[in-house]
Amino acid sequence: MNHFKASFRIAWLGILLLTGFWACAGQQTQHDKELAAATREIGEAYMRQGDYTSALRELIKAEQLDPEDHFVHNDLGLVYMAKKMMPDAISHFKKAIELKPSYTPARNNLGGAYLAVEEWDLAIATFKEITKDALYATPQYPLSNLGFAYFNKREYNTALNYYKEALKLQPNLVNALVGGGRTYLAMNQGRLALRYLERAAQLSPKTAEIHYYLAEAYLLTGQTAQARASYETVIDLAPPESDLALKAKQRLGRR
Repeated sequence: MNHFKASFRIAWLGILLLTGFWACAGQQTQHDKELAAATREIGEAYMRQGDYTSALRELIKAEQLDPEDHFVHNDLGLVYMAKKMMPDAISHFKKAIELKPSYTPARNNLGGAYLAVEEWDLAIATFKEITKDALYATPQYPLSNLGFAYFNKREYNTALNYYKEALKLQPNLVNALVGGGRTYLAMNQGRLALRYLERAAQLSPKTAEIHYYLAEAYLLTGQTAQARASYETVIDLAPPESDLALKAKQRLGRR
């Protein structure tokens, strides 16, 4: 949805709220739910625009109108994540799951929040719950996230198993390719790392981080010319003062 359409949607929903009928006392609960749903849609429209402060304002209103709406709690979790307020994000994802245990998107978001705060064991438990859901349409993503969590626990063989399972389902999943490549690098198996990282670089050629790991793999396998070229690519792609660019310059002997 472009900016004009999103703004129109917000304005239209605002008019709907202002002109909505007033229900009698016996119908107030249903009216509140309808009002909450419309308010949540306004918040979601702001989310799509990247205006998280305005989204938060509307979603808090929606929660006050219907505190049992699992969708609004999931939305609140996403907004708080975007604003780097992780305890609040985790709290709302948990509430969404409590209200509807089968709502897997909230569980997946909770796992992502645990990854963000480096709670690896909690993330693992959360993503494993998702892999049990036979109806979940994209199991490759929690499998790849499990690989990432185990990688950070330095349980490399387990990490590789999950990355490989994810790649069986989606061979071009870049996160799993990068994760597998990094894991082989950590195990000092440069040639195996290259199989993953070269493919990842083909699929996502503008991602500086991939080229950095690719350079490390080339260096590990003694391919210094290729390593130098990849470090140069990192410097071209990454922000000049970023850690990634500085590390690549250091590898090249630059200041």
